[in-house]
Amino acid sequence: MSEYESWKPSRVRQLIREGKITEPTTGMCSGYAQGNLVVLPKELAYDFLLFCQRNPKSCPLLEVSDAGSRTFPVFGAGSDIAKDLPRYRVYEHGKMTGEYTDVSAFFEQSGQELVSFLIGCSFSFETDLLQAGIPVRQIEEGVNVPMYKTNIPCAAAGVFSGNMVVSMRPIPHHLVPAAVSITAGMPRVHGAPVQIGCPEAIGIVDLMHPDFGDRVTIHEGEVPVFWPCGVTPQNVVMNSKPPFVITHAPGHMFITDARNAELKL
Repeated sequence: MSEYESWKPSRVRQLIREGKITEPTTGMCSGYAQGNLVVLPKELAYDFLLFCQRNPKSCPLLEVSDAGSRTFPVFGAGSDIAKDLPRYRVYEHGKMTGEYTDVSAFFEQSGQELVSFLIGCSFSFETDLLQAGIPVRQIEEGVNVPMYKTNIPCAAAGVFSGNMVVSMRPIPHHLVPAAVSITAGMPRVHGAPVQIGCPEAIGIVDLMHPDFGDRVTIHEGEVPVFWPCGVTPQNVVMNSKPPFVITHAPGHMFITDARNAELKL
């Protein structure tokens, strides 16, 4: 488990802001929701808002910042979007041009107002899985969750189009129904799985080589279960090639002040 499991989100965000935490946030601030990040110019904000509306499983929208603002006042009072995630990625015309622990310079020098989107993250339902006795392998092994590109198309909106990305957790066969039931009750953090036990059906050919994150051990008697993932926007950005986008680095989330229970049905 993470050493920050029992810490409050504001305290962990402060350590991240100070550069003292740079690792993936899985297992941190147990019971509190985490979110994916997409930041883009105001001119693209409507298209991306529409994309989220049309793809609520992969992009369940939690909050949108005011244009030019660097805070999420509802989900992170006093937060600094440009500094409060452990790691960010910058994409230009669909290509990742760098990873950063602080993207404030891009907010200050972009020459245009930026709008930030906070999208629900499946890390948020992991506490409920653990409390039900369902293992979460990447927490056990201290690595990032494995994520895979799929052949599942998202509904296009404006300039944005591309396929869904999924996260995978190995679940003991007899616990799969419980895992489905628990996560189905949390649609604001991706909800129920989109595939169980047959990765080839969604275009995944090698579970040991994820497209994002780290591989994890799959024990005998376990089934790979796949949930929609908030890295989908990054796959869409690489496909659609907008001029400029900032995202979280996969697994390095914004830890919110909202409890997971607040996001349940």
